[in-house]
Amino acid sequence: MDPSSLGSPELQRFLNQEKDKAMLNEVVSKLTSKCWDKCITGTPGSKFSSSESACLSNCAQRYTDMSLIIMKRFQSMQ
Repeated sequence: MDPSSLGSPELQRFLNQEKDKAMLNEVVSKLTSKCWDKCITGTPGSKFSSSESACLSNCAQRYTDMSLIIMKRFQSMQ
């Protein structure tokens, strides 16, 4: 790699995209873990029960809403 290309706009854009992907993967992993632990209490069968499905959906929605609120709050502090 050419050392002069380390500060190039293309490289910076690529690095930012990769950082964003990593952050998204982390959020999805946390969401999955938290909601699974909260909503799936027994050994899952071949399908989720209606209460498990509703719980997972509500949990994911709440987690997403709170993440957006927190991000907006941090952005307003900058």
